[in-house]
Amino acid sequence: MSGADNITWLGTPAFPDAARTALADTQLRANLRKATGTIRDKRLAATGELGDWEQLREAGAALKRRTLRHLDTYLLRLEETVTKAGGTVHWATDAAEANRIVTYLVRATGEREAVKVKSMATQEIGLNAALAAADIRAYETDLAELIVQLGDDRPSHILVPAIHRNRAEIREIFRDVMAEWGRPAPDALTDDPEDLAEAARLHLREKFLRAKVAISGANFAVADTGTVGVVESEGNGRMCLTLPKTLITVMGIEKVLPSFADLEVFLQLLPRSSTGERMNPYTSMWTGTTPGDGPQDFHLVLLDNGRTATLRDTVGRQALGCIRCSACLNVCPVYERTGGHAYGSVYPGPIGAVLTPQLVGVEHAASLPFASTLCGACYDACPVKINIPEVLVHLRAEAVEAKRGPVPTPEAMVMKAAAATLGSPRRLAWAQRFGSMGGRLLARRDRIGRLPGPLRRWSDTRDTAPPARESFRAWWRRTHSTQGGER
Repeated sequence: MSGADNITWLGTPAFPDAARTALADTQLRANLRKATGTIRDKRLAATGELGDWEQLREAGAALKRRTLRHLDTYLLRLEETVTKAGGTVHWATDAAEANRIVTYLVRATGEREAVKVKSMATQEIGLNAALAAADIRAYETDLAELIVQLGDDRPSHILVPAIHRNRAEIREIFRDVMAEWGRPAPDALTDDPEDLAEAARLHLREKFLRAKVAISGANFAVADTGTVGVVESEGNGRMCLTLPKTLITVMGIEKVLPSFADLEVFLQLLPRSSTGERMNPYTSMWTGTTPGDGPQDFHLVLLDNGRTATLRDTVGRQALGCIRCSACLNVCPVYERTGGHAYGSVYPGPIGAVLTPQLVGVEHAASLPFASTLCGACYDACPVKINIPEVLVHLRAEAVEAKRGPVPTPEAMVMKAAAATLGSPRRLAWAQRFGSMGGRLLARRDRIGRLPGPLRRWSDTRDTAPPARESFRAWWRRTHSTQGGER
């Protein structure tokens, strides 16, 4: 992973450069505007049905805070209960170790292919590439993940990975590439959603029926019972979680919950915040293994990969409360215009801007905390009340400190001078007088052109208004001189 300022986690250009390219893609912006707007409206309707929605958010936030405070206790309890139920628990410090574990487990079955349930954790560790390097083919079974995989693309949204594609583009991907991965698309395939879904269904069905190994993530795992849960909308997850003989689940350690009763809160928060539904069409839960029913060999890989380091940050740790609903992406004005690829991270949008720098180190994602207007819409939408703007400001300070060298930057010098000026009424008064003189000299101009030197970066992207010809202080002294002069 490069530490260069202009390279991101995934090796793509840093956010300012990537965003500039994305903004020029009018089709991308149209796709995003339509999709995020639809999801926003559905979410507002679903959450508006509940009179206690804010109380549910408070409960979810409190449960997450409590769990993170005692994370070690709950994880050890989870290991105990999963093992007692017939499963096997593996601990992975980082992505490389997690990939080695999963690769070994698949090879041990004698199989060379596996079906996958949509999983952010496996994307985070680059599992598909690691399996391919070991001559094991992983098949994505979620419709959007299938589109991304067939198109040799990257996901751009947590909930809807192919949100940047429209129906016509998906039809061409299916027609051109589907045959290379298995059953080809029908010759007369149209871009009608029903036709596209049926093509995917036929393509995947043969994989479900022959698969002996499945790989999943997890939305939740219950420490008290050893129960693991996955929620999804298509049924592909249910097929993967019940038909194969071996099930391998890769789960971030922050997904653990203390008790089964806690699911009552999150199974209301998650579907309403993500898909705008009262409940997910498929909620699958399993506890270890059961003879003659479902997978007979279950492995749970508990992934750290930067989470313990994040936990040490008393401000930033709240990002670990994320339940991957993507509500923050759908309300973010920056995401809606740039899309997910611009973030150069597995986790795009506002949550990616705070989670990624903590997982990989702020020096490897220094531009992401600045990829926000700090409007606060993400905080208002988050079902577990993660204060994303607070964490963004916190990480911006860290990014600045990480880049600070022995010689102050021009920006740092300007900020220091501004602090000295604003900290003294007398110096501020003198600065206002000089500013007013400049305002009078530029009285006939409604804006200033390009500024000199380092200030040019500001004026290249926005109009700079000339200073006011009269400061408030001067106006007050002139208009209220009979009431005691300057105050």
